[in-house]
Formats: sequence, C-alpha cells, structure tokens
Amino acid sequence: MKHFKILFSILIIVLLSCDLNKLKNNDNSDNGNTKTITILYTNDEHGWIEKSEYTNGAANMMGLWRDNEGYDGDETYLILSGGDSWTGPAISTWFEGESTVEVMNVMQYDASAIGNHEFDFKIVGLEDRIAEANFPYLSANIRETASGNIPDFATPYIIKDIDGILVGIIGLTTTTTPYTTFPDHVVNYDFIDYYSALEEVVPQVKQDGAELLIVIAHICYSEIVDLAPTLINMGISVITGGHCHADLISQIITNANGELAVIKTNSLMQSYSKVEISYDIHEKEVVSIEPSGHINENGSPDAAVANVVSYWRTQTDAELSEIIGYTDSEIVRTSNRMHNMVTDSWLHQYPDADIAMTNAGGIRQSIPVGDINKEIIIGVLPFQNYIIELQLTGAEVINCTGYDDMIYGGMTKIGGYFLSDGTAIDASTTYSVLTTDYLYARTDQPFSQYDPSPYYTSMNYHQPTIDWITSLNTSAANPLDTYLDDKARR
Repeated sequence: MKHFKILFSILIIVLLSCDLNKLKNNDNSDNGNTKTITILYTNDEHGWIEKSEYTNGAANMMGLWRDNEGYDGDETYLILSGGDSWTGPAISTWFEGESTVEVMNVMQYDASAIGNHEFDFKIVGLEDRIAEANFPYLSANIRETASGNIPDFATPYIIKDIDGILVGIIGLTTTTTPYTTFPDHVVNYDFIDYYSALEEVVPQVKQDGAELLIVIAHICYSEIVDLAPTLINMGISVITGGHCHADLISQIITNANGELAVIKTNSLMQSYSKVEISYDIHEKEVVSIEPSGHINENGSPDAAVANVVSYWRTQTDAELSEIIGYTDSEIVRTSNRMHNMVTDSWLHQYPDADIAMTNAGGIRQSIPVGDINKEIIIGVLPFQNYIIELQLTGAEVINCTGYDDMIYGGMTKIGGYFLSDGTAIDASTTYSVLTTDYLYARTDQPFSQYDPSPYYTSMNYHQPTIDWITSLNTSAANPLDTYLDDKARR
C-alpha cells in the first residue's frame, strides 16, 4: 500500500492563564455533572471513497471509527466534514458526487461545510446533492449579491442535542471560492469575510440556546490562526479547517480569554481528526478538550460502507472501463510529462491552433503503471471545464504567462518566449491560443480582456487526452511512455 507522506503538526501553545476551579472539576470526574462529546472529522474527501494506492478509503475509515473510537451511531458522537466532498476520481466525479453523498449518509455524518468544489456542478448540482444528503451543508458567509440574503442552499448553522448538550455548529466557506471553482457558477453570490459572518451569526446561535459552539470551516490553517483570538472571544471551542490540504493538524490555541481546539486532516480520506470534549452540564462550561489526529490504516473495513462503494464501482466500470492505452511507468501528476501530454493533446485535436495553456491545478491525480482506461483520465482531469480558442497577439500571450500555475503546449518560456519550432513569439503577431472557459471566466486572468469573443469548442478539457492516447494504440510492447515529452517548458 503506497501512502502519501503525512506531516503531523502537533502544536501546543503554553497556557497563559489557568482556571483553578476547572482543574478541580477535572479531577472530580465522577461528580455526575460531566459529559463527553466526541467529534470525528474529515475534510477535502474529494470523492476518494474507494481503497486505492493513495488511500484506504471510506469503509476502512468507518471500521477505525467503530473499532478504535467506539463509534456505533451513539448520540455522544458528532461526525463532521470540512467540505470539498466530491470532485476527484471518476467513481465520484462522473456521478457528480452522488456516490460520495451516499457513502457519507451510511457513515452518518451530522453536517458538512460547503467547500469551493461543492459548486463544481453548478448550483443545481449542489442542490441535488443536498437533497440526497441526510445531513445539512453549512455556510454562514455566502450571500446573494442582489439581496444580501443567505441563499436557500446554504444553512448558516444548526443546533444539535448531543446527550442533552445543545451544540451549535456553524459553517464557513473559503472566500477564494469565486476563482477556486468555476467563476460563472457563483457569479450571483458574495463570499463575505469570516469575521463579519461570525459576528452576525454567533449571537443568533447563542440566542437559539446553543451551549457549546463549533465552527466547521473550509478555510486554510493560516486563516484559522488569524481568526483564533476572535473565535476565543466569541466563546467558540472548536474550529476545523480544510481547503489547503497539506498537514494533519491537532492543536490547542490558548489566550487569557480561553482556549480553542483546531483540527484539520490532510485530505482524500487518508486520515481523520478527533476531539474529545468534557463538558460540565451544571456549570455550562468546557472542562477539558483534547484534539488528536489519526491515519486511516490498519482497520477492518465496515461492511455497510463497503457495499455502497462496491455498487458505485460496478456503475463506474459499466461506463468507463474501456481500455485506451498502456504505460510502463507512472505519469506523475506534477511532472513535465503529464503537463506536456495534456497540453499537446489539445493541439493534436486542434492542429490549427498555435499554443495551448492551462492551469496545472486542473490536473488532479497521476496515471499509474499498466492499462489506462477512461476512468483514469476522468480522475486526472475531473472538472467541467471546456476548451475555448482565443486570438491573442504575442504581447498578450506573454502577459498571460505571468500566472505561476500555467502550463504550455506549442511554446516555451525558458530562455525567452518561443514556439515549439524555436521561432520567437512576436509581440505584434496574432496567435491562436487554446485555454479553458474556467480560466477565461476568472477575473484575475487577462484572457477575457484580450479577446471578448472566444470560440467555444464544446469539448471538455479531458477529451483530447483520451482521444490522443487512444489514437496511439499503445500496449506493453508499445507503451505510452515512448511518446511523452519530459522537457520543461516553464
């Protein structure tokens, strides 16, 4: 089993003040006033519900919760997600997240934050998944641009009775959403700053009777650190993170006004976080809080979850199992070989174009050794992005290369700006350039300023790669590797 290297970040900040009364209560655990709530948490699942070389998947996760954490659906547990549930491998993406929501239903999630990728299949796609989910998708900082109201699809918070304790759970969505999902999908919505949203919602949650406050947030760790003093001052006990995958974090942040537990997993069902909260129901206060992080390994898969995953595996095979090629070696997601293959395939499909450029972030996984089927390429290029053709001058082409994540076909920017035949890109010459409607719609990219009337090809950005690989008739005797260019172009 191949695992990503996971960096544990256990950050302990020294207490600036101690409440002796709380310490006494903690020593007196048998006074009958203290109850324990356990939070089990994942974020950025991205549809990795199935066991693979990257993760042990959802069934193993559920098995660990059952066997190691004692979870059996008991009311003292809260099962939460930080959002970005479904865009990823084809077993989820091809079905627009329906399979992932069904798995999360069986795992009995209580709530999920709305992440930026919840919008990948438009508002109607999000609404369809919410209708299927047995749990709410939460966000307190999304507003309709026209009215200023929270939209119907976003529940700002819920209050759950957990063993007699009223727990308020508030959701937050990353403010980067207008350009980290397809911009047109959220053009009618504003993503207001986290502080303003909490300042508005927290008093409402308290007024509705919440005794213990939790924020599930699809935001990065650095944003949580900046927000921490505000959260502590508002009486929030736990905040969860997401969006920026990287580290598995379990941390206590403390200041003179209290303490805050911070948890975040890396992503892809590779790990989970846990918080154990001891709460004094008489004094209405947290006695102790203990966050921890756990790897999704060495478990016994849960049969009910495994059965749901197996059903969706059958559905995926029925639609996407056609073999289109073969590779002798892994084609790594971040490699020159991968970048060049994707962009060159666009030019193979549209030979009249001069240049192809797109964002490397649109490539989401590697291609493993062996047979390549359509499912694999859908997982590599999972978004609903479509190729468009622009007419740009050489000067405009060069200006479009300022984005660090951009990858290229038909040109290089190493040692200058040249076409693939070595001809220097001329500032005044007009070139035919392929990119995605996603990048065209982003306001932080200049494409739409240069060509207001692009040609829409109506072809998903993954299709040329499927067609190009298929056309080569590769096999173990004639592997795809021999056709790939590994030279850097940026």
